[in-house]
Amino acid sequence: MSFSDARQTWDARYSREDFLFGTEPNAFLSAQAHRLEPGSRALCVADGEGRNSVWLAGLGLEVDAFDISPVAVAKARALASQQRVSVRHAIADILHLEWPDARYDVIAAIFIQFASPDERAAIFAGFVQSLRPGGVLLLQGYRPEQLAYRTGGPPFAENMYSEPLLREAFAALDIHHLHSHDDIVCEGEGHNGMSALIDLVAVKPRRVTEGYR
Repeated sequence: MSFSDARQTWDARYSREDFLFGTEPNAFLSAQAHRLEPGSRALCVADGEGRNSVWLAGLGLEVDAFDISPVAVAKARALASQQRVSVRHAIADILHLEWPDARYDVIAAIFIQFASPDERAAIFAGFVQSLRPGGVLLLQGYRPEQLAYRTGGPPFAENMYSEPLLREAFAALDIHHLHSHDDIVCEGEGHNGMSALIDLVAVKPRRVTEGYR
């Protein structure tokens, strides 16, 4: 799908008065609050309407966030203003992003399973590159079993995650938590019902690792 087609698709999904995925933070992300220090720099990937970036900013983190949809970013900025927090929201295509070196203490990647396996590999490498030593990646997604539930996510098994896939993709990080589970998700109309989930908490080693800075 081209950038223009993807943007139009997501603009159409977000062009509604309410919030497609609600305004409360993702439950897995909010459960990691004990790992988040005020003043830390965070990146929210494909942040949609801003529920997660706004929550992080409310904890006192310095937050960058982006999404491909101008409609979503406008709603995210409005949500941040309503909650009286500051987030640097931007419109960007994750497939053509120039990932910075060692900029972030936290990267939040919540249900970003629109990418094909090849695209996903480049995105995951970007996460590792952008984390500072000691920085934490917080990722939640769907497992292939989600196709039977039909309560959110794309209808493509190859876009889903498994524990072996994530262990291999983030072999350069120290995995602190990797958990597959089925739970009810209530995140607006977009994610609603029993879901096949997988959670990852991984930390970039403080030691120097060849290929990453």
